[in-house]
Amino acid sequence: MSEKTVRLTVAQAVIRFLSVQHSERDGERQRLIPGAFGIFGHGNVAGIGQALLQNALDPAEGEGDLAYYQGRNEQNMVHTAVAYARTRNRLQTLAVTASIGPGSTNMVTGAALATIDRIPVLLLPSDLFATRRVDPVLQQLEDERDPGASVNEAFRPVSRFFTTIDRAEQLIAALPAAMRVLTDPAETGAVTISLPQDVQAEAHDWPVELFRERTWHVARPVPEPAALDRAVEVIRGARRPLVVAGGGVVYSGASDALAAFADATGIPVADTQAGKGALSADHAASVGGVGATGNDAANTLAAEADVVIGIGTRYTDFTTASRTAFRDPAVRFVNLNVKAFDAAKHAAEMVVTDARTGLAALTDALDGFHVEESYATRVAALRREWDERAAPSFAPHDQELPAQTEIFGALNELMGDEDVVINAAGSMPGDLQALWKARTPVQYHLEYGYSCMGYEIPAALGVKMAAPDSEVVAIVGDGTYQMAPQEIATIVAEEKKVILVILQNFGWSSIGALSESHGSQRFGTKYRMRNRDTGMLDGPRLPMDIAANIRSYGIDVAEVASTADFRQAFREAQENPEACAIVVRTDLYGPNPPGIGWWDVPVSQVSTLESTQQAYEQYEQARRHQRDHL
Repeated sequence: MSEKTVRLTVAQAVIRFLSVQHSERDGERQRLIPGAFGIFGHGNVAGIGQALLQNALDPAEGEGDLAYYQGRNEQNMVHTAVAYARTRNRLQTLAVTASIGPGSTNMVTGAALATIDRIPVLLLPSDLFATRRVDPVLQQLEDERDPGASVNEAFRPVSRFFTTIDRAEQLIAALPAAMRVLTDPAETGAVTISLPQDVQAEAHDWPVELFRERTWHVARPVPEPAALDRAVEVIRGARRPLVVAGGGVVYSGASDALAAFADATGIPVADTQAGKGALSADHAASVGGVGATGNDAANTLAAEADVVIGIGTRYTDFTTASRTAFRDPAVRFVNLNVKAFDAAKHAAEMVVTDARTGLAALTDALDGFHVEESYATRVAALRREWDERAAPSFAPHDQELPAQTEIFGALNELMGDEDVVINAAGSMPGDLQALWKARTPVQYHLEYGYSCMGYEIPAALGVKMAAPDSEVVAIVGDGTYQMAPQEIATIVAEEKKVILVILQNFGWSSIGALSESHGSQRFGTKYRMRNRDTGMLDGPRLPMDIAANIRSYGIDVAEVASTADFRQAFREAQENPEACAIVVRTDLYGPNPPGIGWWDVPVSQVSTLESTQQAYEQYEQARRHQRDHL
């Protein structure tokens, strides 16, 4: 071995390389990957597992500590890493390793979530023997057409970068390429390096230069002058402009720039799920959530807007209300986005730029422009009207159990500006987007790009790891809880203080309401036992005790059935230095907040059910508002 090489296994080389990678933006430098989650099996226990142990017990000179975290479910581990990276504004993330076969494919859903949401996460799934000497290995897919076929190919369509290391030398090119994607705001997502189990343990003489400290500089692309000029021309001609602020505003740290833009121009600002809090709800220009689950003020302005300025948004179907939100026949779009693919949507005047840099340039270029006083007055009036309509949603309802909106109102009042509320799926994201008043960019953490049930509990762990001084509150439906409670054990093991708020209504509220509105009578959406007489799931309520299940993990649980009792339980939870939970009985049927947004979920064109026939007529009427923006 020469002085310029070091002999390590492939797995040891991966860990040593990751331990000396950093990211930097605006002069702030941090470890890019400070830790790794893993569940060990025969595919990685003697590879990546051994390397992490060696890193902890016998680190080489210059090798940083790569903390190991023990997960309980592979999908959950990816969710935790995603939540961590999102909270760190995509400047840091975690690695996640799993064993061959089901351990690795369990991570595919997490990979899809990361890539869809544009969040960096490094996945290290194990794979079959590269030598194929052991064939078939336990948990190997056998394909007679291709002996080298692997289930890890499933990662390809849900990863921004994917490669398999069949030879040790391939790692030298793969690792820097992977870091480039992780730190590129326009390209980031799941980065997957598939590691055959025999290759992980294979020794190689590595150039020491591979393990020098590296800093990956996160760019802030500036707008091209001509593109900026075209955008300014469109905006100056607008009479009813509207900003749609997406997650890109938050990730780029552009909240102050957005506030300055709104102050200078008077243009109202609506937000997406990922963009909520980009402009404080207390700002006069903030009109709240837009789209299918948005509020009436934002959606009325969207319907009337003649120019829509999308900043850091990818215009999902919820944001556009399935292409029914923006109804002015001559509406035009100006999009500022770090990713050209998103900037070009809706035939927009596209400005490829970092959100903060682009907003500053746009504000300067629009010097002297301000919306007309009549439009500003209308914006203020719509905002007041919505606040008046929405207020009853937070107030107690005339029913035995509270609506979940009452619980949200209590949380919105009791949580601090730097505290974080987490949610992901079901009816809750819709209620939260319409009603929650986020006062800071960190307060609202909704995963709604993939809307993955099971995200909330592992995400609470990731957010707390990234923001240890914040109170982290995960709002979890009983449907989501049944899917993925396992990381409560990890929360306890890591002694992370989070508050779990479990809303128990014995059914899937969101899909139940959708089923009812689309003529399917809430079929299959309640937690009931099989009725021996009817053969249907319409028997007695399922006798599950979520509170008892949570207590089995070793944390305190309060059980409440009123908003007043919830408030008291939450105050006690805030004082509790350890993780705890509150199980709240809520009404399955809402009510939900009022709103005029629409979402395209097709209804059966033919049916013997009168309820479905009526729903199809309503569906056809709603579809008439859909349009392409060309």
